[in-house]
Amino acid sequence: MINERMAKLPIWFANEDIHDADEPYLPSLLEESFFRWRQEASGLVSLRMGQFGIYTRDVLCHAFSDFIDPADQLDAAICDRLAREAVPDAFSEGVTSKASAEGCHAIAIPLRRRSDNAVFAVLLYTFAGEPDASLTGELESAALHLRSCFYHAFEQLYVRDLIQQQYRKDREANHRDALFLAAKRLYDQIDVSSVLSEMLASLESLYPNSEIHLYLSQDYVDGDPRIKPLAFKNTAHDIVAQAFLESKPAMEHERDGTMRLAVPMTGKQAAYGVLCMTLARGKWDESDMPAFLLLADTAGSAFENAKLYEQSNLLINELRLINEMTKRLNQSLRLKEIFQFATSELLTIFDADYCCVLQLDKTSNEFVVKSSNIPAMASEHFSPEYGFCGMIYRTKEPLIISDYWNTRVVTSKLMDNTGSRSLIAAPIFVDGEVVGVILVTHKIANFFSYDNYKLLQVMSTHIGLAVANASLHAEVRRMVITDTLTGLHARHYLNEQIQSRQRKDPFGSLILVDIDYFKRINDTYGHQVGDRILIQVSSIISSSIRQGDIAARWGGEELAVYLPGIRTEQALRIAERIRNQVAEETDPTVTVSCGVSEWTFDNEKISVESLFYRADMALYEAKNKGRNCIIVGE
Repeated sequence: MINERMAKLPIWFANEDIHDADEPYLPSLLEESFFRWRQEASGLVSLRMGQFGIYTRDVLCHAFSDFIDPADQLDAAICDRLAREAVPDAFSEGVTSKASAEGCHAIAIPLRRRSDNAVFAVLLYTFAGEPDASLTGELESAALHLRSCFYHAFEQLYVRDLIQQQYRKDREANHRDALFLAAKRLYDQIDVSSVLSEMLASLESLYPNSEIHLYLSQDYVDGDPRIKPLAFKNTAHDIVAQAFLESKPAMEHERDGTMRLAVPMTGKQAAYGVLCMTLARGKWDESDMPAFLLLADTAGSAFENAKLYEQSNLLINELRLINEMTKRLNQSLRLKEIFQFATSELLTIFDADYCCVLQLDKTSNEFVVKSSNIPAMASEHFSPEYGFCGMIYRTKEPLIISDYWNTRVVTSKLMDNTGSRSLIAAPIFVDGEVVGVILVTHKIANFFSYDNYKLLQVMSTHIGLAVANASLHAEVRRMVITDTLTGLHARHYLNEQIQSRQRKDPFGSLILVDIDYFKRINDTYGHQVGDRILIQVSSIISSSIRQGDIAARWGGEELAVYLPGIRTEQALRIAERIRNQVAEETDPTVTVSCGVSEWTFDNEKISVESLFYRADMALYEAKNKGRNCIIVGE
């Protein structure tokens, strides 16, 4: 019953037929059907009496004479002449046509399409001898059999084509599903490494027999051997460079039959690299190109999003670091503390091995190491022409060195002594002038990124502002605590320092110096000369004392010197040296009177006031004794 019902069902491709546009396929179909027909019709007598041929409008598709004895085969020229006579008539008239010549005969039977009965081919039979009356009927039956074989072959081809189309549709659908899932997975990633790993994994899944590489134009360190830097060496013959520069796919076929395809990985803002896939012979289908391009574009967008997310996080982190560093820098107004803090922070921020902060000493015109985590570099001096400091000082530009060992553009004691290979450096500016240099190094080559280089530039600007503030503060304080005429300290600074030293020293001495008859100098020579005498005496005092001693202008023509850790005997010698030098070196010549006092930890009352009181009383006594002498206060 099932077979009966199936037999009644219409065959869905029964109405399909060949068309004029299918003529290029006719020769192969006719040849295939001819061989099938020959096998099925091998018992025909006509097969042994003559030879068959199948013709389209323009060409002989096949001639068959395997069963004829070679001695009985017809002359080829005669057969060709008979075919030129009979075949065109069969095509044009649509009926069986005949032709004869030199005892040979030809019968041409048209093969009709089943949809419109149009003739699409002709079966030609040629033979020698007298024609049999029944032969034409047998040949027409053979032609119908051949037509049936042809349509069987045609339907097989048609079904194969439909199956192939369905296979491609299914394959494309599977690709679309796989691409959709791959795109979803790509957009689910928020960091660059995950995006690249997911993209390569998706490609290897979609094209399991391929070799895939990604060439990135960005700085990227991951360790994945499939990810390589994009280089531009021989762009004319490099499809990877061509794909990147021209922003379109490039393809090449190797001698071993493999095919290489390079597709740019592009986002909305730029091209970030090139996907390159190598496939063995026959493993690539042109229909895969749209899917591959779609995946490359999806990967480019996902990479761009991840890069933007990474950069935004980096910028936020950099801003946080800059704000924290600026806040800490502004908490101190001491240059030494600023340089030490900057060194510590830069080592941490850049995960560096070594850091040096140098300041330009304008007096000696040399760069001096002010802070470093290298003990041997402490207080080292370098010429403004030397090494990387010299390069930065001349160019006023920051610097990045990927591998000092291979480039060695200058000689660097820092790099050589520490074995460093990577370097980022930046100038410290104050009022547009280079006042210092920051050097940050690492032992590994290519350690610092371009982002590190830019961040150091920003941080050096803030360090420069902190240095400027500290320098300005130091200058303001110097002006506050310094007498503008003599260059000695001001009286309040002297009081503060004595007070401070009395809290920690066991003893100290004070010398009060008064210029004798100073009013007479002013009245005789004028105040300008009087000022010059004050400057000369102040200079003599400064040159006669130690670096840690404190000289100040007490008031008018009175000067004071505090000598920490000095007892009266030594203070007397210092006072005598001052008195003698003043008498010998001043112009016009003047003399000074001195009062000396001391304090010790054993005193009942230790104060600045009592120390000054005793020295002032001694000075008063020295003046009463004729001046130009020294008296020690009791």
